[in-house]
Amino acid sequence: MNFALILFSLLLFTGAVALADKLWFAKRRAADALEPWWIEYPKSFFPVILIVFFLRSFLVEPFKIPSGSMIPTLIVGDFILVNKFAYGVRLPIVQKKIIPIDDPKRGDVMVFRYPEDPSLDYIKRVVGVPGDKISYINKKLSINGKEVPLKPMPDYLNRERIHYSKQFQEKIDGREHAILIEEDAPAAVPFIRQFPGRGNCTYNNEGVVCTVPSGHFFMMGDNRDNSADSRVWGFVPDENIVGKAFFIWFNFSELSRFGGFR
Repeated sequence: MNFALILFSLLLFTGAVALADKLWFAKRRAADALEPWWIEYPKSFFPVILIVFFLRSFLVEPFKIPSGSMIPTLIVGDFILVNKFAYGVRLPIVQKKIIPIDDPKRGDVMVFRYPEDPSLDYIKRVVGVPGDKISYINKKLSINGKEVPLKPMPDYLNRERIHYSKQFQEKIDGREHAILIEEDAPAAVPFIRQFPGRGNCTYNNEGVVCTVPSGHFFMMGDNRDNSADSRVWGFVPDENIVGKAFFIWFNFSELSRFGGFR
């Protein structure tokens, strides 16, 4: 369901009713006559919808985390906020960038429209930017020939699966975050798709090496062995970017997560 399109349609409808009342209907009503409900309600909702549409389109948009691919950074049920202007101002609905502001950086947690089905929003971490050579071999990440440092952390208990995973602190371009690695999971990438730029990647039983094309990004989940990401379905084009995730504002199951993330 395209909520942005629905919101835009409601904005046009309520705005049209409010304008029609001002230019036509109000002038033909008696001075002491009440507004009919089909005019009163749209006029009342119009400013509210306008504010919501503006905030959601240009400033921040809420999302709910539906899967565990970003554990431990984000868990299932987290409600997060996404900065819509961090990477540039885009026209609503068509998502065309009209004002460039910044480019995604390695280490950013980014929401984007899934390349195979743009009606779906995905969230992963930016690992590679245009021109980067990304290597994920035997569960070790290297960027442009330099291995990304890892520091062991206490094992992570996944409460949904009742399972402990090895947890590490990963440092990309000076920015630290936690990742999970399953020791018993195979190193090879499963279920590889055919995707644009597939020729930029080389797969073997130890993992994958990819060179990121111009205007695209290589995304990975922090739950490395439980994430279908750029290793499987390819690169994310710039036009699919939605925004930069930065804040957890609610989780029904764990209220203490409020205010986490950055």
